[in-house]
Amino acid sequence: MGSFDMRAVLAGLLLCGAAPAESREPLHDGDIIFQTSRSAQSAAIQRATHSPYSHVGVVFFRDGKPFVFEAIATVRYTPLDQWIARGTDGRYVVKRLKRGLTPVQAAKLRSAAGPYAGKPYDLYFEWSDARIYCSELVWKMYRDALGLELGARQRLRDFDLDDPVVKAKLRERYGKLIPLEEPVISPAALLESNLIQPVSAE
Repeated sequence: MGSFDMRAVLAGLLLCGAAPAESREPLHDGDIIFQTSRSAQSAAIQRATHSPYSHVGVVFFRDGKPFVFEAIATVRYTPLDQWIARGTDGRYVVKRLKRGLTPVQAAKLRSAAGPYAGKPYDLYFEWSDARIYCSELVWKMYRDALGLELGARQRLRDFDLDDPVVKAKLRERYGKLIPLEEPVISPAALLESNLIQPVSAE
């Protein structure tokens, strides 16, 4: 049984945003933004993945204003300031493809978002397009638009399922029939992808 990884927490706090907005590098379309959600399942996700980050979305500009395309109750665009305010202490971290996105690639990524808009949130983390969760949305958009797989998919059994908080959430969701072989992509796996790098300035 793995315990909560304080080193991951400290690393996250060093990366994420206590700095004022004006000290940050400007956001770009396609940037991947992570936060610690205050949702009911956030603690379980953090403990299962040993990461402080439990929610993720993609930044897009609409009429010159930044939004986060995310999967919450439904897949939707949320104004960036509202998205930041929803997270713990307003902290977040932004990552971007190491080689950046060309205008054509950014347009492809925006187009890839379209089919997912309005889809309901997937509480059961199933690998399907009928319902979708946050990190699955980001992973599939980059795959669909650019043929890139950001982060390695795992099976549900690969996470720390022995943690009491995680156990309780699994019982609540699945009862005794936990789909241990279900493919899953976590916010932590996206964060650790070697195809992206931090862009938030401190």
